[in-house]
Amino acid sequence: MNIVKFFRKFSLPSSLAIGTVGYLLFAKVPILEPIGDVAGPLLQSLLPIVLFSLLYVTFCKIQIKEMKPRVWHFWLQAIRVGLSAFMVFVIVNTDDANMRLVLEGAFICIICPTAAAAPVVAEKLGGSVASLTIYTIMANVVTSIIIPLFFPMVEKSADISFIAAALMVLRNVTTVLVLPLALALISRKVIPHFTRRVAEVKDLAFYMWCFNLSIVTGLTVRNILASTVSGWVLAMLLILPLFITILQFAIGKAVGKHYGDSITAGQALGQKNTVVGIWLAISFLNPLSAVAPGAYVLWQNMVNAWQIWYKEKYGKLKW
Repeated sequence: MNIVKFFRKFSLPSSLAIGTVGYLLFAKVPILEPIGDVAGPLLQSLLPIVLFSLLYVTFCKIQIKEMKPRVWHFWLQAIRVGLSAFMVFVIVNTDDANMRLVLEGAFICIICPTAAAAPVVAEKLGGSVASLTIYTIMANVVTSIIIPLFFPMVEKSADISFIAAALMVLRNVTTVLVLPLALALISRKVIPHFTRRVAEVKDLAFYMWCFNLSIVTGLTVRNILASTVSGWVLAMLLILPLFITILQFAIGKAVGKHYGDSITAGQALGQKNTVVGIWLAISFLNPLSAVAPGAYVLWQNMVNAWQIWYKEKYGKLKW
């Protein structure tokens, strides 16, 4: 098996490995550090550009008639809000500082919205890009409402207003989702031949996402290694997100199964925008809790890798 075939078969694990090894080589090997100092910021600056491009490619396949809210959209939002409220209750009633830190990390993994790239993986698994796109926009709107409600309860010093949260989410949704979606829909009308050719390139958006994932993985490894928390707290911040990942994917799939859309619903609740989560943790909670959403990046993509492997081996997912 040559390298290209191997990467196609194990795309996500390869991306995680490349990001991890790449960071360790160019950040920890003295002779390579000067290259890493230049290449690191450059690659990081490419993240939003590649994300915009891969979403444009994905949205070129969307049919307008498919873009409508589903019943499970509202159920999953209610579940996410309920789980977030439960975590707030537990945190407020916890006195141990280290345990509060761990719980704040878990809280961030639950409250942060769906990843913008989730439709790319959903398409790879046989889910609905249009349905998940609508859900992602809805999830960001709900996030803008619950953040100013819940965060001051968790951290008394968290000073975030509804306006600030709404503007943050509006900027994120507009630049990451609305603009590539609008551009794709316009392209279908103005340059249909080009749009059709782009849409026909198999797995183009998926491999672009793998490129982004390798960079995000390197950043995640850097943040984990730079953490200053004690050993057992770090272990909890790394391990607890694994259980939260499995729980959220499972709940999403269980709800979606009742409406014949378990794949899309599983990605909707399970695949998180952890970049937003990390920013929220650093800005408004204990910054050390940002390790948890960083770990969530790794766990959610291991789940995605397993799902993709299963589908390619057996033809479809059974749940």
